[in-house]
Amino acid sequence: MSEAFEKIPKERHISLCPCKSTKSYQDCCLRFHQNKALPETAEKLMRSRYCAFFFRLPDYLVETTHPDSRSPGLRRDLEETIHHTDWKFLTIVSTSKGQKEDKRGKVEFIGDYFWDGEVQQLREHSRFRRFKGNWKYLDDKG
Repeated sequence: MSEAFEKIPKERHISLCPCKSTKSYQDCCLRFHQNKALPETAEKLMRSRYCAFFFRLPDYLVETTHPDSRSPGLRRDLEETIHHTDWKFLTIVSTSKGQKEDKRGKVEFIGDYFWDGEVQQLREHSRFRRFKGNWKYLDDKG
């Protein structure tokens, strides 16, 4: 388990999950972050990645990025930028495929955040593809 993961306060486990699923973090994305389960759908992977940005877990973000789009400097880039962003709200706009039986999927979302104190919004059409049976983030070209 990564050092960053250990810094998450235990009280957070019973709080609502930052991915806005209406479940507690413990009953939602925590199991993915602890490698106790794998996201069954592209949307669940996207939500768990949002939470990984929220909790600043670069190891999870690297691991869940598809090898075809994982740049050699991804971990370094995340570590340089992840502490400048405070994620505040996630809205799932739409999904296409990405279910248990699919091999590809798309999730459109809006993420509200503060970057060095300035309010920002990210709107992305993310593509996901399975790799060795597991969902991975491919890119934002959906």
